[in-house]
Amino acid sequence: MEATEYIWMDGALVPWNEAQVHVLSHGLHYGTGAFEGIRAYDAVDGTAVFRLTDHMKRLARSCKALDIPFEYTVEDLVEASKELLRVNKLRSGYIRPVTFFGTGSMGLNPAGATVHMVIAAWEWGTYLGDEGVANGIRVAVSSWRRIGQNAFMPNAKGTGGYMNSVLAKTAALRAGYDEALLLNADGLLAEGSGENLFVVREGTLYTPPTSAGVLDGITRNSVTQLLEEDGYTIKESALTRTDLYYADEVFLTGTAAEVTPVREIDDRPVGDGKPGPVTRRAQELFMGTVTGKLELHPEWREYI
Repeated sequence: MEATEYIWMDGALVPWNEAQVHVLSHGLHYGTGAFEGIRAYDAVDGTAVFRLTDHMKRLARSCKALDIPFEYTVEDLVEASKELLRVNKLRSGYIRPVTFFGTGSMGLNPAGATVHMVIAAWEWGTYLGDEGVANGIRVAVSSWRRIGQNAFMPNAKGTGGYMNSVLAKTAALRAGYDEALLLNADGLLAEGSGENLFVVREGTLYTPPTSAGVLDGITRNSVTQLLEEDGYTIKESALTRTDLYYADEVFLTGTAAEVTPVREIDDRPVGDGKPGPVTRRAQELFMGTVTGKLELHPEWREYI
């Protein structure tokens, strides 16, 4: 990670190295926080943040679900993010808002603890690598199961819940894969460690429903809309591991991953082992939209 000059912290711009929290912060010990991941692009008409307002609205919903006080308006955080990009002179980059309980309480009840809101921004390339975006990645179905609806709230981006993803991701990397796919407690496909999943078979796209324990991803939603408007059929459907092996194409979506093809699952090639035409079209539509090279959904590009 390459440091930038400033971080926005609790309403003020703070030098990067001075943006610090206490070691007894409740969120550090118990994972009591919520966050977002957002991308800014060097678009045709300037720096555009993709669906910035929608991301901040989701952060507010996560805080409501997780009972974390939300002390700023969505509009406050939208403007703070734009200001941060401007002062750090970033034409493109990754934006990470995170809110968490601080000091004042120890033990599982965070009542009485302070609440912090932080936004950082920095240059960050393709999450799963340029080679992965171009030629596809190798994934493994993880032995770790996705946290279920009765154990956590997968639709809330809570910091503590992502330990589940860390375990799956690091196990996959140690085994020589690029990414992990997680099943839920019922043995149905959920999502990647940090991405939503699409399976293509005979020209139709399938994606697990949010009831399977997946995040209602903003990139997932965007790609679904773009492909449907382009004439494709997309169905939310319960999917099994076998569906992966039958698939003609598989790809992952996420703010960090954007649209990344999967060329191999559990050492088995997907289709002919190369990104397929539907995946390529999804990439073209998505990247064209976020950069403004395609005049689709201009309301999704929020210029700074």
